[in-house]
Amino acid sequence: MDRREFLERVAAWSTGVCLATPIFRVRDIVAAEANARKRSVVSVVRGKDYAALVDRTLKSLGGIKKFVQEGMRVVVKPNIGWDRPPEQAANTNAMVVEAIVRQCLDAGAKRVWVFDRPCNDPRRSYARSGIPAAVASIGDVRAQCFQLNPKRYVPVRIDGGKSIQQFEFYRDALETECDCYINVPVAKHHALARLTLGLKNTMGVLGGRRGELHKDIGPRLADVNLVIRPKLTIIDATRILLRNGPGGQSLDDVKVLDTLVASTDPVAVDAYATTLFGLKPEDVRSTVAAHQLGLGEMDLSRVKILET
Repeated sequence: MDRREFLERVAAWSTGVCLATPIFRVRDIVAAEANARKRSVVSVVRGKDYAALVDRTLKSLGGIKKFVQEGMRVVVKPNIGWDRPPEQAANTNAMVVEAIVRQCLDAGAKRVWVFDRPCNDPRRSYARSGIPAAVASIGDVRAQCFQLNPKRYVPVRIDGGKSIQQFEFYRDALETECDCYINVPVAKHHALARLTLGLKNTMGVLGGRRGELHKDIGPRLADVNLVIRPKLTIIDATRILLRNGPGGQSLDDVKVLDTLVASTDPVAVDAYATTLFGLKPEDVRSTVAAHQLGLGEMDLSRVKILET
């Protein structure tokens, strides 16, 4: 199945044409694209002015218009999973999210939607993260931060998945509804996965019993990332959670780095972010599994790293 057929099947399911669960043979598509890629590039940018930090990060990768063009439907997917204040580093930095949304709007996006599926109470998690207020402060009707509608999850069978062959995904995160998906996780410790970075952040668009993924978390995260493929991943390392993740307990667990790590390669960006914790890419099972599926490069010696 080629990309066109993939999109046609999603569209058919979404409009009720197909009664059976769709089969998306995405693995071959991803592998072909990975083989066609040039050397992966990871941008590492530091600074305390977060709007300027986002701007410099995007410019280092070619600018926002390389990813967002006039009339596009954009999803900016942060981590809004926890009922925690911003300083505890459990959620993506609201100022970073706001700056990314502004950039997308300035590039001419038709709409920019911001959402996540929290682990804690959604209303409290959204409010405490500061992200809805930050998006609302832009004052543009094209930008919306909202809680997910349970009726908009669709079943997807993943032909070629090593550990799972089917799961529910939020429809508005799929390519039929979204022209540009920008993944914006916060970098933090995770008690089971070791770290939660870009690949792990995809769990926020999964429905059903997503906790089941933790039973074999590395390969299963890789499998769901065969479906959700961001055009860009920007890892928020402005402050990272070193211990007691993913929710965090104390400010003593937080380290301020004032850093963003970004790439079009979802594996390479996770691989680099791992080093911020004094770990190696191979220490995180999801990174290894995604690399094995052809989703990206984990060998940092083969990655061009731009640091400013």
